[in-house]
Amino acid sequence: MNASFHVFPDGDVIAFLSGIPANPGMVMSYQHIGQHGEASAELAHELRAAMPEEYAELLRELNGIYDDEIEVCDAD
Repeated sequence: MNASFHVFPDGDVIAFLSGIPANPGMVMSYQHIGQHGEASAELAHELRAAMPEEYAELLRELNGIYDDEIEVCDAD
């Protein structure tokens, strides 16, 4: 599974997950435990890309949830 990480203006990090089915125009996303669901695919373009030190904790959390290792892809 691939993920790109982005940052909201308030500093919260969101992961956009590819390879998980979602409705048209949407992508699965994850922030922290209990904060997952579909997000607009356009949201990624509105947020800045997260730096590795910003998304490291969220990546560890995702790797603990999913059996497949998460591959970080460049933010679009």
